[in-house]
Amino acid sequence: MSLPLPLIEVSGTPGECGVAYGAAARSMIAANTANYIERFAATGLDRPAVRRAGSLFRAASRQHAPRVAEMLDGVAEGAGVPVEEIYALNARTELLYGNTECTSIGVLDTRTASGHTLLAQNWDWHPAQRPYTLLLATRDERGSTVLTLTEAGMLAKTGFNDAGLGVCVNMLTSDRDGRPGGVPYHVLLRAVLEEDVLGTALRVACSTPRSASINLLLGQAFAAGVPGELIDLEVAPGDVGVLHPVDGVITHANHFEALPTVHDTFRDFGGSSFFRGARARRLLGTLPVDEKHLQAVLADHGGHPQAICRHDVNAPTEEDRSESLYAVILDLDERRMSIAAGPSCQADTYHEVRLTGLFA
Repeated sequence: MSLPLPLIEVSGTPGECGVAYGAAARSMIAANTANYIERFAATGLDRPAVRRAGSLFRAASRQHAPRVAEMLDGVAEGAGVPVEEIYALNARTELLYGNTECTSIGVLDTRTASGHTLLAQNWDWHPAQRPYTLLLATRDERGSTVLTLTEAGMLAKTGFNDAGLGVCVNMLTSDRDGRPGGVPYHVLLRAVLEEDVLGTALRVACSTPRSASINLLLGQAFAAGVPGELIDLEVAPGDVGVLHPVDGVITHANHFEALPTVHDTFRDFGGSSFFRGARARRLLGTLPVDEKHLQAVLADHGGHPQAICRHDVNAPTEEDRSESLYAVILDLDERRMSIAAGPSCQADTYHEVRLTGLFA
């Protein structure tokens, strides 16, 4: 299987999966942790402060997402990295609030050429993170399989499971961020992907305490002959906004569209988020959507370099650097991920990973 990044496959209980993952990606996890320790230090967080924060996030995760916490504890053991640093790594969004400008798209089966429910997104983040990115496939003791794009030492980002449930993710910012007692952004993502029913996944996303705002574009393909479903959650500490498909499509960038009860701090400084989601919707048009069409939208340069296809150009500071590191398309009916190294405009080939081809 030719892929643009490593694929790690592990199986067993959450703890066993975590240990195996930590051991398999030991050098990547150590390097990624060291990289983030340096980035935390640049914001004034020394190593003792990082570990104290990690300890608090571990306590919240063990209370509210115990299976995910068991896996993360295993990652720390397998990788030989202090467990508090692994939790701080998974809480890098809460500790850094860096510049990220992802664009997510969901298309119902009634609007696709294949009749399948599709999710897609560009993952935009600091280009220094590219070497520490991988695909993680897990099969737990219940037989549930998850495939996700993630950073080494983390458990989820864009991904899906064998129940046909998938998620794309966008960072949001609000005046409620920083509240104590919440689980890390990336722990919440993994907890959602641990569920096999959309309603239960929504319950997990809404009821799990969080310390940062996050947008989750969720979809699920149901049994043959039953139309799929899409829903978008704008999740802030203490509140949730909901968006439903319009003409079979949901698009989202990095500002709130459905949650007027919080102050969206993105509105204090503005940016391309204000047009990227709407532009993606317009570019999809009204005809049936296929994956080539989604690839073209993800490669769009309207507003370059701060476009849907983001380029690392003219950032005012090192911390503000960002580009589209990977483009991902999820066919939830086929349980298939298509992924290309970014920037998306330079992607000659999307590489496919199917759940049926894993754990052979």
